[in-house]
Amino acid sequence: MSDHGEAAARAGRPGAGVRQETGGRVSDHGEAAARAGRPGAGVRQDTGGRVSDHGEAAARAGRPGAGVPQDTGGRVSDHGEAAARVGGEDRKAELAEALAAVEARIERACAAAGRRRDEVRLLAVTKTFPASDVALLTDLGLTDFAENRDQEAGPKAEEVAELRPEARVRWHMVGRLQRNKARSVVRWAHEVQSVDSIRLADALAKAVRAQGTPPLAVLIQASLDADPARGGCPLSELDALAGYIAGAGGLDLRGVMAVAPLGADPAEAFARLAEVAVRLRRDHPGATEVSAGMSGDLEQAIARGATCVRVGTALLGGRGLASP
Repeated sequence: MSDHGEAAARAGRPGAGVRQETGGRVSDHGEAAARAGRPGAGVRQDTGGRVSDHGEAAARAGRPGAGVPQDTGGRVSDHGEAAARVGGEDRKAELAEALAAVEARIERACAAAGRRRDEVRLLAVTKTFPASDVALLTDLGLTDFAENRDQEAGPKAEEVAELRPEARVRWHMVGRLQRNKARSVVRWAHEVQSVDSIRLADALAKAVRAQGTPPLAVLIQASLDADPARGGCPLSELDALAGYIAGAGGLDLRGVMAVAPLGADPAEAFARLAEVAVRLRRDHPGATEVSAGMSGDLEQAIARGATCVRVGTALLGGRGLASP
């Protein structure tokens, strides 16, 4: 991914993205921190600098050891504290083992494709998993995390900033996005990978300009199966959308994203995406990112030029909750 001045503060530079708001205005302090790439960035605080009730509730629910029995006097009992510590250590060991396995797969795929490991970014998809898991993954060295629902991602980003204030975290939106969520998403996302229409791009650009923040990195989600239910820009409309994004103040076009069609050969799907990416770069040479491949098909994606793989299940395990 290329760095483009202030846009790098949001998507390319580690730690960028925190903005404190006072009365809806981005403070000079918050913007300076974003430009400086201060560690611990990635979320904004609401008016008055207070973590929202939603965020506090999520913190109570997601943090390791939250809700353990307290003894008389309001102090957490030694037993409860020890149990929370052991539980956190066990989960960290699970995540470390899974991360090592995923990294080994990426290494092998890069070697087979004649590519360097640093050409492929690992994006951990943490939807439905608690902020405590994100915190543990930052301890293991990960910096990029993806969510697909704004209402879950915002509070989670706040909590991670509380749990690991020194961590360098970048948040990515990968799910279908409604235009009425644009203003909320630009508060926490460093990159939106699911832009699939001019109307959505326009809403995001207006939200960025209204908040006075640096340009937001975006990827065009390309539809490889023409199924409107799954989202994505039809390939016949991709050039027009790219042109709009390039000319819209507030957005920085970084590349394309796609999901392999259900029941299709992922290798063929990612080969098509590679062709789309080449076509896009002819007019937009800075749009070098190709986000493709998940837990089950990351090898095929890397073989066909993916620069970003989105891994959830193979890293964090099965999800107990359905994600609409």
